[in-house]
Amino acid sequence: MEIAASADLTVHRPRRISLWRGGMLATSLVIALPVLVIIGSLFGGYSPAWEHLIDTVLGDYVVNSVLLMLGVGAGTLLLGVSAAWLTAMCEFPGRRFFSWALLLPMAMPAYIIAYTYTGMLDYAGPVQSLLRDTFGWGYGDYWFPEIRSLGGAVCMLSLVLYPYTYLLVRVAFQEQSTAVLEASRSLGKTLPATFFRVALPLARPAIAAGVSLALMETLADYGTVSYFGVSAFTTGIFRTWYGLGELQTAAQLAAFLMLFVFMLFILERQSRRRLRFYRTGTRQPPRRIALCGWRAVTAVGLASAILVSGFLLPASQLAIWVLQDPARAAQPAFLALAGNSFLLAAIAAACCLLLALFLGYGKRLFPGFAQTTANGVVSMGYAVPGTVIAVGVLIPFAWFDNVVDSWLRETLGVSSGLLLSGTLGALVFAYVVRFLSVSLQTVESGLARIRPSIDESARSLGYPPLSLLRRIHIPMLRGSLLTALLLVFVDVLKELPTTLILRPFNFNTLAVRAHELASDERLADAALPALAIVLIGLLPVILLTRNMASDNAAS
Repeated sequence: MEIAASADLTVHRPRRISLWRGGMLATSLVIALPVLVIIGSLFGGYSPAWEHLIDTVLGDYVVNSVLLMLGVGAGTLLLGVSAAWLTAMCEFPGRRFFSWALLLPMAMPAYIIAYTYTGMLDYAGPVQSLLRDTFGWGYGDYWFPEIRSLGGAVCMLSLVLYPYTYLLVRVAFQEQSTAVLEASRSLGKTLPATFFRVALPLARPAIAAGVSLALMETLADYGTVSYFGVSAFTTGIFRTWYGLGELQTAAQLAAFLMLFVFMLFILERQSRRRLRFYRTGTRQPPRRIALCGWRAVTAVGLASAILVSGFLLPASQLAIWVLQDPARAAQPAFLALAGNSFLLAAIAAACCLLLALFLGYGKRLFPGFAQTTANGVVSMGYAVPGTVIAVGVLIPFAWFDNVVDSWLRETLGVSSGLLLSGTLGALVFAYVVRFLSVSLQTVESGLARIRPSIDESARSLGYPPLSLLRRIHIPMLRGSLLTALLLVFVDVLKELPTTLILRPFNFNTLAVRAHELASDERLADAALPALAIVLIGLLPVILLTRNMASDNAAS
């Protein structure tokens, strides 16, 4: 009997292993389907609408997208690197506070800060009204920068995206060898010369990685450029689809946008790979440069200006608008919006977490080229704009619905209607494609901290893989799993273009409602859903700041 049982076990184990591996490959293929559909659209037919686009607006899409990237790249580079240098390498009043507080703009979605600054800086806003009342000016008597412009979009995106650069570059500065910087100073180099000729070149991989991440978010943005009237690729995809009724042409536009994104994705990956070669074997606590007098005042002023502009000022304006009518928070309409948003975010976060655990643990069990490639393909989804993913989801889903409906009409004389398109299932699937990478990277990072010897010991005691995962790994991964769940929850809550395209009829979320109200110039009404998104978006920032606070205490 024992021999028969062991033989039966050896038969079933390879079968389970092959099923797990096959499931990983099948999952990665399904997740990659929207991206493959978009790439495949390049090899399809090109409609006459392309001639119209080339003659009219395609040049604007390319030029404005490139200018937007250049402007945001310069803005995030300037803000992120300067803030990172001050908080990592200098000592001045309030440094500990600013080291984590400068991450707060990450909680402010770009489209929300765009609505807020428009309300403050437009002709009817409080700033220009105060100027006219103070100096007695009328319309046309003075010049004021136009917030709804390409330059305004660059400023808004830079203010909320610089933390990507700040976070990576600050770590790079902290891990630089103190001896190298002191040697530069002992050789007679001034502080600016040491910064530009030693510290900055050593941090170039981190700078490139941070700026690349910010530029990927820039190309993915729809709410800001749409609200400011900037003709970029994301707005062009919407106009081609809804204005011209050309879904195939919109998919081909999305494919060209993906070329920009993939170039940035490759640059970011290469930068992260090179980043490993600049870390020292033993970390020395940095000897910060003490700033006194006007230098300390300048450092405090610069850090304060970044924090106030990127978070405190727009958050305060949103709070003021909400407090003008606080009863709206208890109205059924707002509660329904919040319920829809929380439901979608919770379902998508749970799906992403389960898939990430399946893929991440599968890679740990069966390390190899196929599994590594499968997880790498899944990880590309976060780099693809939500607009592109939405189009890539809609095309195969609409094809499936049409095929099933045609077959039922021909055989049974009934119509199936929309089975997948326009449903919450399609929307959740798009969220999973977009944000699975966030969960997967967090889970893989947590698994990497568990020593392989623990797995070997458990297996020697007779634990099968699933029992090992349930009884040992999941309890040890509790913090990583909670972080992964929270990150995806907040990202889904803030996501605008994917929800705007794929949501069911008469189904709204906080992000969509804020966009609709702001587009109707009802900025005060849009403040409540916008502020709710910002407050919930603070949760992952708090996680980051707690980690940074512990690092500060250690150093």
